[in-house]
Amino acid sequence: MLPAQTRWRKSSYSNGGGNCVEVAVGVRTGVRDAKDRAGGVLVVSASRWGSFVKSVKSGRYVR
Repeated sequence: MLPAQTRWRKSSYSNGGGNCVEVAVGVRTGVRDAKDRAGGVLVVSASRWGSFVKSVKSGRYVR
């Protein structure tokens, strides 16, 4: 669970076509669908989130 005052930000890679993701980074990181904010949140540790971001930036996950 994330604190109620969690600050969410939309991914810079979200486009206007409805593929929107919001992220809240802190001790625990939350990821949610910006179109369905009440639909649930994926919560991971800060270290796991950092590993994921590093992998994405290195090109590990290519479309």
